[in-house]
Amino acid sequence: MRVPLLISFLMLVPPAAFAQGAAPQTKPEMNESCPGLVAQSRAPFRLASLKDGEVRINYVGHSTFLIESPKLVRIATDYNDYVRTPVLPDIVTMNRAHSTHFTDRPDPAIKSVLRGWREDGGPTDHDLKFQDVRVRSVATNIRDWGGGTQRHGNSVFIFEVANLCIAHLGHLHHTLTQRQLNEIGRVDVMLVPVDGSYTLDLEGMIEVLTALKAPLMIPMHFFSTYTLNRFIDRISRDWDVETSEIPSVVLSKQTLPAKPKLLVLPGR
Repeated sequence: MRVPLLISFLMLVPPAAFAQGAAPQTKPEMNESCPGLVAQSRAPFRLASLKDGEVRINYVGHSTFLIESPKLVRIATDYNDYVRTPVLPDIVTMNRAHSTHFTDRPDPAIKSVLRGWREDGGPTDHDLKFQDVRVRSVATNIRDWGGGTQRHGNSVFIFEVANLCIAHLGHLHHTLTQRQLNEIGRVDVMLVPVDGSYTLDLEGMIEVLTALKAPLMIPMHFFSTYTLNRFIDRISRDWDVETSEIPSVVLSKQTLPAKPKLLVLPGR
């Protein structure tokens, strides 16, 4: 069933326009002055129900996915003011690097808002259980505007749904330590930023994917066809690549690929 989402990014900031990893008041990767940045259908959002053991992943755009559990718990990743899901999520996660990855104005009706950083600079340690979903976080660092390191400014969020572990890498700026890999644990589905500049460079991201060994990887945060194709060309040396015509996929333990695969969902 097609998901009635039409994501259209109208302007992109050139990579040289600013440095990486900023505090909440800084400019995002996308042009904040562009009204109508996201245009999406106003039609009612209706999807076929999920069976036990199934999860639906909808790519909304940029780094935002809508993840749905069999009990219809809805999670929005990197929830922000520019790319919004067409339905109100129950749980949202955020990361701090740019304002296209967080908001200071989440809808008050959202049950749980999980920020990927702490104001005291310490690492996040989220471990939320809600109905048939568990959400955990593993802290990573980000680059600051001066070229230094802001410790614990990003989190990898792990969603345990329908016997699957889905990891959203957020705005990852470095390869993972063995301790971080151990904390993340087994991963079935990886949501991967593939821009190669604002986040981790191309070879560094391949190193992360190789270390985590997820059977299925879904790219995000790619801005343009050129950037996406550059990542596909590199990853296709080692793994299969499949392109979907719709921005949604229903997964279960039984339908995971037998060998690692990149599944490209339309969007930016």
